[in-house]
Formats: sequence, structure tokens, C-alpha cells
Amino acid sequence: MSRVGKRAVAVPTGVTASVEGQTVKIKGPKGAMALVVPDDVAVVMDKGAIKLDPRNETKKARALWGTSRANVANLVQGVTKGFEKKLEINGVGYRAAVAGKTLQLQLGYSHDVNYLIPEGITIATPKPTEIVVTGIDSQKVGQVAAEIREYRAPEPYKGKGVKYANEYIFRKEGKKK
Repeated sequence: MSRVGKRAVAVPTGVTASVEGQTVKIKGPKGAMALVVPDDVAVVMDKGAIKLDPRNETKKARALWGTSRANVANLVQGVTKGFEKKLEINGVGYRAAVAGKTLQLQLGYSHDVNYLIPEGITIATPKPTEIVVTGIDSQKVGQVAAEIREYRAPEPYKGKGVKYANEYIFRKEGKKK
């Protein structure tokens, strides 16, 4: 039995939620989002909260139950607070800057890497070695941060590259004479 799925998703004040069939629509101060819940999970609006239950006791229905509840909770958090991922750049001469709708990265290649910022995502560079990705969609924010990190993933010898702010890079010892 899912411990995550049992809890109802509370809808805070200032947020409007509606359930139409399998579609959950949430509208809040930061924007509006919708999610289509799988058919194996029943969705009901109940006393200012969204309740999810499995339609039957199959393994697939129980697996999707907790996942669907977490996705609905992410919708509510996205339209109220939003999501944020911080990236750090380590390396001599490595830096980032936002110019209009593109993120310009200098990561030690012979050319600059230009990353086109997708709709619904804002990227800020408070310092040349810091990137902050924000948005209301958890999946999109994580995907954009992963794509930026992929341009130069941190290497284990000197730690150079783009890493998440809370990520630990396991360091290796170099060659010995």
C-alpha cells in the first residue's frame, strides 16, 4: 500500500483546482498547469483537497498511485512557489552569461556553447560561475539543468565542469611518479 498516495494533496488559498475526468487543472499566482492522470488511478476533488485512489489492486495501479499523487503535488507546488535548480561552474576561464533568449557558456572548448532557453523557463546568472534555472514545471526545470550540465560534466581529477550546487564530486588521485 502506498504511503505517499494515501495522503490527499491540499489546495492552498489563492490556488484554484478542478478535476474533469482524468485531467487535473491547477491555477495559481505563478501560472496554470494541467496533468492527465493514468486510467488506473481515480481522482476526486474533496473538501479543498485532491484525493487519489487506485481503481483496482494490480501492481501497475499501485505503482502509478503514489507517482500520480506526487505529480499532482508538484503541480500545486509549481504554481505557488515554483522550482529552482542551481548549477556551479568550476574551471579556469569557464563562465556563463544570459543574452536575451540564449545562455552563453564558455567551457574550455574552441567555441562558445549557446543554449536556447525553452518557454516557461527562466535562467539567471548572479555570478559568472553560477547558473539558476527556475520555472513552474518540475520536470522541465530538471531537464534543462541536466542538459546544461551535460555540456561539460564534472571530471573526477580536478573537479572541472558544470555541477549541481548540492552535488558531491568523488575525487580521484592522479598518477604517481
